Amino acid sequence: MIIRYEKGFKKQFKKLPAKYQEQFYERLKIFVADPSNPALRVHPLKGQFAGYWSMNVNGDIRALYLLEGETLIIFALIGSHSELYG
Repeated sequence: MIIRYEKGFKKQFKKLPAKYQEQFYERLKIFVADPSNPALRVHPLKGQFAGYWSMNVNGDIRALYLLEGETLIIFALIGSHSELYG
């Protein structure tokens, strides 16, 4: 599995409190080991974000990513549910 980050993700990530950044890295470890782990609540999105997948970082923070083929994961956006979905 190859993981990349879009510029927008990096910019949003830097604005998150350190606590949320650490939570993301902890979830990322789980994701790399088992992308279908139920704790991550991974699911495909519809509508405006069709083609993206969502991963729970904590109760409110979501990381959105794209799948490119079988092995490339591109994290595109991260933020609270209301920030991302309005």
